[in-house]
Amino acid sequence: VMVITGASSGIGLATARMAAERGAKVVLAARSEGALHQLAEEIRGKGGRAHVVVADVARPEDLTRIADEARATFGGFDTWVNNAGIGMYGRLDEVSVDDMRRLFDTNVWGLVHGSLEAIRHLKQHGGALINVGSEVSERAVPLQGAYSASKHAVKGFTDALRMELEDEDAPVSVTLIKPGQIDTPFTVNAKNYLDSEPHHVPPVYAAGAVAEAILTAAVKPVRDVLVGGGAKAVAEMAHLAPGLTDKAMNASVIPGTPSGKPSRRERDRSGLDVPTEALEERGNYEGRVMETSLYTKAALNPLLTGAFVAGAGLLLGAIVKGLPHRPAAMRGDAGRTTPKALHIHLEAKPGREAEVEDLLRDILACVVREPATSPWYGVRLSHSTFGIFEAFPDEAGREAHLTGEGAAILMKRSNALLAEPARIDKLDVLMSKQD
Repeated sequence: VMVITGASSGIGLATARMAAERGAKVVLAARSEGALHQLAEEIRGKGGRAHVVVADVARPEDLTRIADEARATFGGFDTWVNNAGIGMYGRLDEVSVDDMRRLFDTNVWGLVHGSLEAIRHLKQHGGALINVGSEVSERAVPLQGAYSASKHAVKGFTDALRMELEDEDAPVSVTLIKPGQIDTPFTVNAKNYLDSEPHHVPPVYAAGAVAEAILTAAVKPVRDVLVGGGAKAVAEMAHLAPGLTDKAMNASVIPGTPSGKPSRRERDRSGLDVPTEALEERGNYEGRVMETSLYTKAALNPLLTGAFVAGAGLLLGAIVKGLPHRPAAMRGDAGRTTPKALHIHLEAKPGREAEVEDLLRDILACVVREPATSPWYGVRLSHSTFGIFEAFPDEAGREAHLTGEGAAILMKRSNALLAEPARIDKLDVLMSKQD
């Protein structure tokens, strides 16, 4: 039995449909009564079992009622998914603080009360608590400052709760799902202070990719997972080069978020203010939407992850064999400075492969002026997949490169040329073959 909050649209709707198709009984909770009953009839019409609870997660008593009705209808539950949430777009000094508080009432306090209600039952019977966070808990984004802050709070609460339950040896797994840009009604229903309706900056994934991750976590405990290779790339960039990532965000997210089209909902009729009765998974994104994420599938499947790591190791090994002779300080010998490296994965948009090759040439022209960057390789892994491998004598050399001219060129042109953000692996070179 799976309890799903925010079940009437987007990720919650996709999760409810997928769970019911796989035989789960579902407790559907949201404010949108008409949409919930429509979904329940859809599920029952296909032979599934569903129970509707009209509830607002910003009200703690409603969360208690969800749990009570799950017990009364199905005898309890073994999975609770805190998915309900709302977005907000606008510069922080232009957004109402009262609206920020109401956003936190849903996104943070709704999840907190839902989690506490769930674990009261799950501690006795066992099961999974799954909280839906966001990639913005790893890296805040401009124009969504309040939403980013709420998801940082979700991550902190979820991580602390997991540790405390582990300390008690409670039979409860706690998973944080961190979706990237997902094509749902999120952008349409968000409280919007921009001059036009917001839309996502690519890469964009379908809600089904998140639902798949949620259902996997329900049966195979996992600590957390980013949904989408783009989300993983953004998270890694935020840790590797936070200052450069700030500049990249300003260059891509701020101009890329406004769609230029009128908002379909008045500001005082947003999802923060009133529920929507539309039963919709998809949103307003008009570009390519990826139905699944190979990165997320690999992260959730140890065998696939091993294959990816092995493949990357073979590639790196082949490149390292070609490293020229370096001074002793570059060899990673005991007591010596460990050399550093970067491996950057680039996936070209269809038809932009030649331009990505030109991009590599332009980066090389910058790198030749960096004495600490040597060797440097630009490689082609397939028709549309490119890579950069580069080594440095120490961390200072690597950090100088990440804030240098070549890195700036990559970030500036990646949105136009790449199908997803560049994925950067930060490496230590342990050893190499010397001539």
